[in-house]
Amino acid sequence: MSTKKFLLEEKDIPTAWYNIVVDMKNKPRPILNPGTKQPVKEEELYPLFAKALAHQELNETDAWIEIPEEVRDMYKIWRPTPLVRAYGLEKALDTPAHIYFKNESVSPVGSHKLNSAIAQVYFCKEEGVTNITTETGAGQWGAALSYAAKAFGLELAVYMVKVSYHQKPYRRSIMQTFGAQVIASPSMSTKAGRSILTAHPNYQGSLGTAISEAVELALQTPNCKYTLGSVLNHVMLHQTVIGLEAEKQMEMAGEYPDVVIGCFGGGSNFSGISFPFLRHKLVDGKEIRIVAAEPASCPKLTRGEFQYDFGDEAGYTPLIPMFTLGHNFSPAHIHAGGLRYHGAGSIVSQLRQDGYVEAVDVEQLDTFEAAVLFAQAEGIIPAPESSHAIAAAIHEARQAKEEGKQRTILFNLSGHGLIDMAAYDQYLAGDLSNYKLTDEEVSANLSGLEKII
Repeated sequence: MSTKKFLLEEKDIPTAWYNIVVDMKNKPRPILNPGTKQPVKEEELYPLFAKALAHQELNETDAWIEIPEEVRDMYKIWRPTPLVRAYGLEKALDTPAHIYFKNESVSPVGSHKLNSAIAQVYFCKEEGVTNITTETGAGQWGAALSYAAKAFGLELAVYMVKVSYHQKPYRRSIMQTFGAQVIASPSMSTKAGRSILTAHPNYQGSLGTAISEAVELALQTPNCKYTLGSVLNHVMLHQTVIGLEAEKQMEMAGEYPDVVIGCFGGGSNFSGISFPFLRHKLVDGKEIRIVAAEPASCPKLTRGEFQYDFGDEAGYTPLIPMFTLGHNFSPAHIHAGGLRYHGAGSIVSQLRQDGYVEAVDVEQLDTFEAAVLFAQAEGIIPAPESSHAIAAAIHEARQAKEEGKQRTILFNLSGHGLIDMAAYDQYLAGDLSNYKLTDEEVSANLSGLEKII
């Protein structure tokens, strides 16, 4: 097995984030105040978010937003991350395709999430905030934010989806090691949690529920702000350091991707790898395919409806224009906990609606089969979330072989799976299964949405 890495230097870390909204012909529809149904004004977001982040969220005029030097200094701990030519995987597949992956698993917490965690905590600290709250699914975002909060001296409370709280105890341990308080969601500590548990005592949680609890706590706690790891525009913005580096590295490799792939939950790592490349399609008409790989058990982009919906289960957030399965959607307890979210961010949703983004759904067993093949070929055990992107990349490579055509494939390895070995144990023992949503289940869950679009 041979591997080739394309490495940048410290000076090559991007100095600005890329704001794709500026280059979009059709801008994302505005997020709405659920009471008035009018576009949310920046100041309406101040109770929830740091002012700088609220400004970034609604910014449609600045294509490049400068990365503060303090944030860039923290990035230097692990960035730039490697771009790797996956020769081992190519050989295993006997494909003419050239496969590359951006290895975001080398961060201190093992995933891409730190790119936005450091930025969000920095802007909160600059505003004088002392406490922050968040939700986490598989625990990668919670781990990243815990590290960032400790680095900047902020107190953090994390609502972790209950099924992941029990499935992934070591992610909880990581957060607690960095000093965060971790609460299994739904909990009895918030009105939203108590309401859900009263109605469904054995409910194992969802990201929508955990968001409700984190938002409620933030709004009730003095000098506290809410932070989140995906979905909203400013999170996508911070993650573009991934694709901006990958652009330079693909130039070093002497190739340009025909297809860029990312796993998809709310859109953070997917946007990070794809938006800088999509810029060339939007601005220059460059031919490139952008593919989002989501779980078949939580298929918002492939089977959801483009509609205004809440970002959380209790309805505390503004209304977001998104491909959604409904904010009260209860996803199956798959091990890719970071992808178990009912909706897609507004930018990706608009790009999907306009045909710039493709989407595929992948069954759980197929993702683990792809993960094991990748691990054996490349020596890296991937996170269950990232394995959706790997499965999609393998499909593209096999298709290239069938067609007898060379194809350059780039995917984002958003995190490693070394803390997810319990999931691998279950897969190797034959104890995992696929979860299939029926059309009736999807329709029933969407029927209650207010039809604003």
